[in-house]
Amino acid sequence: METDRFSRALAAIDARNADDPNSILIDGVPQPKEFTHARMVTDWVRRLRPDAGEALLLAARAHHLRRWAIPRESYPQGRIPYLQWRRALQDLHARELRAILTGEGYDAATIDRAEWILRKRDLKTDPDVQALENAICLVFLETQFLDTALKLDRAKMVDILRKTLQKMTDPGKQAALQLDLNEEERGLLAEALTTESAR
Repeated sequence: METDRFSRALAAIDARNADDPNSILIDGVPQPKEFTHARMVTDWVRRLRPDAGEALLLAARAHHLRRWAIPRESYPQGRIPYLQWRRALQDLHARELRAILTGEGYDAATIDRAEWILRKRDLKTDPDVQALENAICLVFLETQFLDTALKLDRAKMVDILRKTLQKMTDPGKQAALQLDLNEEERGLLAEALTTESAR
């Protein structure tokens, strides 16, 4: 049973993400991007892990908390600056989440655990972290698959999908195969699954 504290923490995260100036179309209606993504990721975590605890669900909701506050353009091009940008984002998300949970009276152990999951520590060995990664990948496939595919040639798109699938466990991959995709998207996903399993 969800506690009032948990509901307030989710609402606080949603309120911060509702300010996102970037939007995404959901059923033809523009919605704040990170607000929408966060709720979708949380929904996927609940579907993949019906037993998910509060720390995992809070980390899912906050995994891109106020992401737009540090735009990619604020760092130079190149892999090292990119990784520095990603670390800065993780620090921002964790700091914002910690402030919210502290304000709601969560104990240090739960806050530390939520931050651990949000930072994706021990990916592949921590089931909570892997559940979050599966959910993030599924939301990418649901919301960005088509737009990304339109910008890239087939080989590059298959490579991106292959790398996405490599981050996922079998339950995540099975869920991906059940997504409502068009024929072209299904073909790309099938090709990526074939090349990923061959490695």
